[in-house]
Amino acid sequence: MNENIEKVTYKDKTIYLVKTAHVSKNSVEDVRNCVDEVKPDSICIELDEDRYKKMEDETSYREQNIVKIIKDKKVGFLLVNIILSSFQRRMAKSLDTQSGGEMLEGIKQAKDLNLPLVLADRPIKTTFSRIWNKLGFGEKFKLLVTIISTIFDNEEISEEDLSTLKQGDALESALNEVGKKFPIMKKILVDERDAYLSKKIKEAPGNTIVAIIGAGHAKGIINNLDNDVDLKELEDITKKKSIGSLLKWLIPAFIIFMIVYTLFTNREVGFDQIKTWILWNGSLSAIGTLIALGHPLSILTAFIMAPITSLNPLLAAGWFAGIVEAVVRKPKVKDFEDIAIDTSNIKGFWKNRVTRILLIVIFANIFSSIATFISGADILASFINLFK
Repeated sequence: MNENIEKVTYKDKTIYLVKTAHVSKNSVEDVRNCVDEVKPDSICIELDEDRYKKMEDETSYREQNIVKIIKDKKVGFLLVNIILSSFQRRMAKSLDTQSGGEMLEGIKQAKDLNLPLVLADRPIKTTFSRIWNKLGFGEKFKLLVTIISTIFDNEEISEEDLSTLKQGDALESALNEVGKKFPIMKKILVDERDAYLSKKIKEAPGNTIVAIIGAGHAKGIINNLDNDVDLKELEDITKKKSIGSLLKWLIPAFIIFMIVYTLFTNREVGFDQIKTWILWNGSLSAIGTLIALGHPLSILTAFIMAPITSLNPLLAAGWFAGIVEAVVRKPKVKDFEDIAIDTSNIKGFWKNRVTRILLIVIFANIFSSIATFISGADILASFINLFK
C-alpha cells in the first residue's frame, strides 16, 4: 500500500480507493499491486458503458453514422469528447504511457481473476447534457474558449507534476479554481459524480472492493458513503423551460412581425429588411462553413438555409451544411481510424473528414447566430424609424 491507495470502511465492506492521475505509469502499478495484495471480491472503475466499450475497442468510431449524429443533434457532444480524448492522449504520449492505462489494468485484473467488474461512473452523455442544460449562453461561450485554450496548450506535463496533482490538497485547490469560474460545471462534473460513484462503489458485490478512480474524486466519494443518493435524479436530463427557451421563439416571431408590418407600411423598406436578413445570415453562415474548409456545395447550402433556419429554433443551417458535406465528401473508414492521430494537433481537425464535418456544423451555426443578432438589430432600427 502507498499514499495513492486509501482504505475506507462502509458497514461490513472494506473499500480500497486507488487514486490515479489517468495518464501516469505509477497508477497502473498501483492498481496491479493493490489487487494482488487485498484480493478483492469485485473491482470498480471510473467508466460508463460507452467509454468502456470504446476503451475495449478503439475502432468503435468506425461504426459511427455521421449523418445520424447530425440529425440527433449530438455533434457538439462528439466534438467535445474527441477534443478531451485528444488532450488526454497527448499528455499520455508526452509521458510515454497509455491514456486510461489504469482502467485497462483494472479491466484485465477483473477478467483474469473472474471478478465482477462494476462500471461505476455516470454516462458521460448524461453529464454533458446536464452541464449544457444548466449553463447560460455567456457561460457556454466562456467554457468553449476555456476548453480550446486549454486543449491546445503545448506545455508538457511531467511525472513530478502528476505526483503533485495526486495530492488531495493540490487537486482540491485546482477544482476550487474551476468552481470559481464555472460553479455549475463543477457541481455537475465533480460533486454529482462523486455522489454517483460513491453509490455504485458501496453497492458493488462482495465485502472487499477495489475502486479505481481519479484522485480528485476520493474525498467526495468518502463524504457521500453515508448519504442516501438518488441515481435517477442524477441521471435526469430533462431540460427545464427558461426565459432563454422562450426567447428562441419570441425573437424570430418578432423579426417576422417587423418585416411583415414594414412591407404593408413601406414596401421598399420591407424588401430592404428581407435583403438584410438574407445577406447577413447567408453570408456569415457560408463564411463559417468556408473557415471549416467545407465543399463549395456545403458553403452554398449554408448560404441558402441560414436565412430560413434562423427563423425556426428547431432547425439549424449547420445541420444541412454538414449533411451535404457528409454526402459529397463521405468519410472513409480510414478517417474514423485516424481520428486519434489526426486530432493530436489543430491542423488535423480540418484534415480529417469526420472532424471537419463536425466543425462545419458548429461554425455554420455559430456564424448564423451572430448574423441573426446583427441583421435583427438592423431590422429593428429600420422598423423604429417608421414611427419617427
